[in-house]
Amino acid sequence: MISMQYLIHLANYSDGVLYVLAALLLIELAVIIDRGLFLRASYRKGKAVIAKVASMGKLDREVLESVQKGCLNQPEQELLNSAVRNYDLIGQHGAARGEAYENRLDEAIFLTIPTLDRRLWILDTIVTLAPLVGLFGTILGMFHAFNVLGAKGGDPTAVTGGVADALVATASGLFIAMIGLISFNAFSNSIEKTVHHLESLKLLLLNRLDGASVSSGTPATEKPKLKISAA
Repeated sequence: MISMQYLIHLANYSDGVLYVLAALLLIELAVIIDRGLFLRASYRKGKAVIAKVASMGKLDREVLESVQKGCLNQPEQELLNSAVRNYDLIGQHGAARGEAYENRLDEAIFLTIPTLDRRLWILDTIVTLAPLVGLFGTILGMFHAFNVLGAKGGDPTAVTGGVADALVATASGLFIAMIGLISFNAFSNSIEKTVHHLESLKLLLLNRLDGASVSSGTPATEKPKLKISAA
């Protein structure tokens, strides 16, 4: 079992670089937890909103406002706010003034997308920075290891242990980078799905505000099952 004293020895052997790596790891974990919880909740609730709207026929202002209230602090909120705010653009007999209304909804989506990848640049930076910091710590550790050879009466076999201690910094940097890379790719995939939810919800709103129903209750995120009968 690695003792705290040995960890302090390794940190000092790298001239404090391991302390920097520990700080990077804490920042990385904080971003992962924050973005992970947000994107997971956004995907789950967004899927539920799409299923709810897809099951409806024609939307009026009252129903639209009820859907809006169920999306507080979610990516869909700005889109639904715009849909309610510009409801007067809908013409008589439920015929939407297509281009004008659609432009308002597109504007809401464009304003929402930058909030989805908030703080992900930190993960991207740490993925690149951590291995470089770890390598720098290893180089500093190598200086200490080979100083043994220059010392009078130094034991050459002590170099091996010093090199092993120095390589801990590089290994730590690579480990931090791998965690960040996996998380960053997972979050990027979640953001793509959330943007798809926003685009799907926009189409559902346009179709149901003009009185058309293109779905019989099948959520837009799921493919309908086809039944093939034998000839």
